[in-house]
Amino acid sequence: MRLSNPGGRWRTRAVLAASLLAAGGVAVVTIPGASAAECSDVEVVVARGTGEPGALGLIVGDPVFDAIQDRLGGAAVTSHAVDYPANLRRDSPTDGNQALVDHVTSQAQACAGQQFVLVGYSQGANVVGNSLGTSSDGALVGGPVVATIPDAIQDQVAAVLVFGYPLRKQGGGIEGAVAQRTLDLCADGDVICDPAGASIAAHLSYRANAGEAADFAVAQLSALA
Repeated sequence: MRLSNPGGRWRTRAVLAASLLAAGGVAVVTIPGASAAECSDVEVVVARGTGEPGALGLIVGDPVFDAIQDRLGGAAVTSHAVDYPANLRRDSPTDGNQALVDHVTSQAQACAGQQFVLVGYSQGANVVGNSLGTSSDGALVGGPVVATIPDAIQDQVAAVLVFGYPLRKQGGGIEGAVAQRTLDLCADGDVICDPAGASIAAHLSYRANAGEAADFAVAQLSALA
């Protein structure tokens, strides 16, 4: 699969405090200090789980990104690790929510044709869901929505991949139009997401689902190409 050439279509620029998105003519305000990285065809944005090691997350983020890269061999694929504590503090998920929205908003403004794959594991799934407008307040390591990716930018979110999503313990899940582009994986018995689950081992098993998740993401990207 080959996506658009970022060098020809996209121009990296300094992100202004306010920008008008051509698609839909929606004004988007960027929080001062937010900056965009280099443009690419696809950026995989990952919110890791609580205390999860690894560049993007050893259990989910790293293997999923590697699998997506492998399947999109001819495309420019980059990654971004959401900068948040990923600990048990009450403000950790809300910090992640704000950081993810700030980054994707700035990146979308600078790279109008870029597509995003949002990935969240455990607490990181709460971060992703909150950023799309689904509150995880009341769920384990959850919190209220403090920022949402603007609707016009959500059109650039090609796929959402969540693993061990704590909100599922309460019967919830990502809502809205993006729900149709979401893969929500909860292993049988997972103590964090399965309402009847009690297994920590199941919650640590998602590395085995990296290929399945990458296949889903690539299918969503192909539908938009």
